[in-house]
Amino acid sequence: MTELKIKFSGQVRIFVYGTLKPGEVNYKRYCAAQVIDTKRAIAPGKLFALPMGYPAMTLEDSQVHGYLLVFADGEIFTQLDELEDYQPHRPTDENLYNRQEIEIRDLQGLSLGLAWVYFMWPQRVSQFRGIPQPDGWWSGCGLTADKKEL
Repeated sequence: MTELKIKFSGQVRIFVYGTLKPGEVNYKRYCAAQVIDTKRAIAPGKLFALPMGYPAMTLEDSQVHGYLLVFADGEIFTQLDELEDYQPHRPTDENLYNRQEIEIRDLQGLSLGLAWVYFMWPQRVSQFRGIPQPDGWWSGCGLTADKKEL
């Protein structure tokens, strides 16, 4: 019993900016049943639309708009790591996305603390011919940042 508490103790905060956002294609499948809080948020980075129909974020000095999702425990990483083709023990250049904790802010710029984010190396984004999203918002279902509720 103690092992379970250590493995899954504490809430997990994840910043999402693409198909895992509320209203997008993967939210219902991966997040909806497990998320305990949702808040619009901004992360430092640069956003790109990829030709495969999903976005990539690089860790740069710009802004990416998305959501801070809070989960009850770390069990969510099992599914999300698989979706994002991330394996923590594999060399980072062999992962499609990598996972890192970064500071997230609310829409007024106030810190919301640290959250995990899946990001892509700039070289990989270039290989995929990523298209910069100057407004920092991506949507596969036609929603814009100002039309989305919450």
